[in-house]
Amino acid sequence: MERILNMILRRLVNKGVNSGIKAASNLGNKNREQSPEERQMNKQGQNSGRQLRQATRMARRFTKF
Repeated sequence: MERILNMILRRLVNKGVNSGIKAASNLGNKNREQSPEERQMNKQGQNSGRQLRQATRMARRFTKF
C-alpha cells in the first residue's frame, strides 16, 4: 500500500515540477507580436527548459534507488 501511495505522490510531484518549468519558460509572452530576435530568444528558452526537464528526469531516476 505504501509503495502505491509513493508512486502516486511521485507522479503528482513530477507533473507539478514539469508544469512549473513550462510556466517559467513562457512568462506570458504568448499573445503579442515578436521580432525575429525575440522569437530566437524564446526558442532558446524553450530548448533550455526542455534540457532542464530531461535533467530533472534523469535526477529522479538516480534518486529512486
